[in-house]
Amino acid sequence: MWNRAVTGQRLRILQVNTLDTHGGAAKVAWDLFQAYRGRGYGSWLAVGAKLSTDPDVLLIPDQSKTQSRPGHLRRRAPPWLSSLARLVREPGRTLERFWGIEDFRFPGTWRLLRLARELDVVHCHNLHGQYFDLRALPRLSQALPVILTLHDAWLLSGHCAHSLGCERWRTGCGACPDLTLYPSVRRDATAYNWRRKQRIFATSRLHIATPCRWLMRKVEESILAAAAVETRVIPNGVDLSIFHPADKRSARARVRIPPETRVVVFAAEALRQNVWKDYRTVRDAVGLTAGRMSGGDVLFVALGQAGPPERIGSGVVRFEPYETDPGTVACYYQAADVYVHGARADTFPNTILEALACGTPVVATAVGGIPEQVEDGRTGFLVSPGDAHAMAERMTHLLSDPDLSDRIGHAAAEVAARQFDLARQADAYLDWYRELVQRRPAEPVAMGH
Repeated sequence: MWNRAVTGQRLRILQVNTLDTHGGAAKVAWDLFQAYRGRGYGSWLAVGAKLSTDPDVLLIPDQSKTQSRPGHLRRRAPPWLSSLARLVREPGRTLERFWGIEDFRFPGTWRLLRLARELDVVHCHNLHGQYFDLRALPRLSQALPVILTLHDAWLLSGHCAHSLGCERWRTGCGACPDLTLYPSVRRDATAYNWRRKQRIFATSRLHIATPCRWLMRKVEESILAAAAVETRVIPNGVDLSIFHPADKRSARARVRIPPETRVVVFAAEALRQNVWKDYRTVRDAVGLTAGRMSGGDVLFVALGQAGPPERIGSGVVRFEPYETDPGTVACYYQAADVYVHGARADTFPNTILEALACGTPVVATAVGGIPEQVEDGRTGFLVSPGDAHAMAERMTHLLSDPDLSDRIGHAAAEVAARQFDLARQADAYLDWYRELVQRRPAEPVAMGH
């Protein structure tokens, strides 16, 4: 596989991610994949697990020999037998996992460039999720320009996607305070994992992007900095043809919400169990808000997990399953009086951008890159992590003052249209791709394994 001269020709772009749908990184990769294809570029998305039927989404082959046994047989086997079978079939992988070593044994990674012909650039997103051999990055980045967009901090650490309050990622990990954080490991080999990543990055040449300055500052202080040929902060964008202000009454009719109810929405996949989100604080804040409001119930729509309704004082929690249709998701934002986002850790959540674009005031915890999304007092309000009382105070203020809510909602839609448009994001990446291709020698190195 080799690069082609593209003077006067359309770019051919391969993106790489764990999944094609479900999750924030998948949403970003998928939207760019479709935006490029819609403009006439060669656009493919290579994934570890394919959930869509799109022919231009390519499954990376040979993920793991452990997947070769039919699923119905794996489910019937007792755990001890499955573990024994894995040990016999793949002793190296099984022992590494036992000792807490991150699994990079995915040979399909080394044949990544064979999935599509005459590529110009590879754009990687999340590389965790049991599908990618990180050791291929040096060779891959010699063969073609590689852009790596970070959606979390996994590449900076010995195992976790977000370290919460731990700062050991700066100096080498080890003595990990929480091995259960995603992606979890069984034992503390985090110092070894950190050093192995450091060695890989030392011989890689990567063009690194983040959606926010907060994460870029972490990159600059991390082991990944050694691999960075150049860096850019490119905010995520949303499709403004879908996420935009709309008539609230009509939106409520579409998602079965009474027209006169005060409505608060929170959206996250598996939101009650999601370790990075803070559903408990949001729930407590909704209860406090409902207790302060008079003249009608407060409806809290928890979008992302099915369940029976729950009453909190004069407030009602309505659980809705994860929604894949973006038009329906937009209706929930358009129907809401407030979008609330509680998080223990977050990078640059798409849900906040979508709510802003729909003209919905946002109340969110000031963690990660969220302060770069929400202008405190102008497009929403920021509160300290875990502070249910401050969150309730801001929600009560918005629900009680329609003029304030309208003013903030209009500003939110205005800022989102100017700063967080998917077309603007796609343009920024396409301009970067062209620059990288024009800088390259005519005959790049071939890649194989």
